[in-house]
Amino acid sequence: MNMPLNVSVPSKCNLNPPNTKASLITLSKAWAERYIRTVHHPQSQPAIPTEMESRRAVADILNQGLRTVSVQAWAKTEQLLSEEVVRHQIQPEVIDPWAISGDVYKIYNLAFESYAHGITPERFAVDASPELGKIRAKFTAIDPRVIGFVSMQFHYTGQFLVGLLEPCQQEELKPYFKAIDDHLYMPLQRAYDAAASYPQGSLELNIVQQLLPESSAIAKRVVNQVIQAFPNHQCYSGALNSSIVRSSSTRDAEMFQTYIWVCVLEKNISVVQQELFPLCVMLYPTFKVKWEIVRYMLVLLEREFAATLAPDAFVRCLSYLAPLNAMFSPEVFAQAA
Repeated sequence: MNMPLNVSVPSKCNLNPPNTKASLITLSKAWAERYIRTVHHPQSQPAIPTEMESRRAVADILNQGLRTVSVQAWAKTEQLLSEEVVRHQIQPEVIDPWAISGDVYKIYNLAFESYAHGITPERFAVDASPELGKIRAKFTAIDPRVIGFVSMQFHYTGQFLVGLLEPCQQEELKPYFKAIDDHLYMPLQRAYDAAASYPQGSLELNIVQQLLPESSAIAKRVVNQVIQAFPNHQCYSGALNSSIVRSSSTRDAEMFQTYIWVCVLEKNISVVQQELFPLCVMLYPTFKVKWEIVRYMLVLLEREFAATLAPDAFVRCLSYLAPLNAMFSPEVFAQAA
């Protein structure tokens, strides 16, 4: 016989969960404590790049873009100067794009590495000057006009490279690229080499030592006066007072000064006859630079030299300025009109 089980069953089962309010408070407190511990004792944080790491990253960007940019720069140079090659009867074989590109890679990689290692633009200019001088001498030995292609290839490479960067990075790199431009547009290394043959205290060396530190200021003053005299003139890249044309005009005013230094140091004007004048005749019409502007610039440079130098030093400079003025006289270009 089955006996009934005497089981005591509560009248109501307690099926409710534990006090949810208390649990929530406990969990919230635990989370808050964990958060505070994380803030004060972080397990890991993303590393903030150091300046040198940032510079290396920028250098890598430039290095990766150099090949494409170099091709673009050559296309731009050809677009501007292809007709001049024919007009000036320059033999096409003397313009070797592969040789020029090789030098572009070498020099710009040196600039990238200098920037990445924190070397100043001024130090880079000193370090790169001998190599840039060799490049310049190599191409001018073939045909002085070829340096026009070389310098433009380097110049546009620098311009396109700058376009790959953020504005703040652009300002950091521009001085490095300007140093390259200056040493290719101007016979700076040739001037340094010629100066090395003079003893301290010689008139020729004193002239250059006086003019060189003032050359940028002289160029800026000259360009300002040129802009005032020709306010409506439009060059290939824009108005004379636009930033890009002002910059290139200032460089040209510095370039003419450098050629005059070389004349003084070498005691002849062959560098002007063989290099500067043919380059100007080839490039200035392409960039819509009037000869009238060039002549006015020479007048202003003469005034600046007169104001800067002692009378005997100025007379020595004048012996080279006079033939330079004659070469750019209206009579010379009237024959080609």
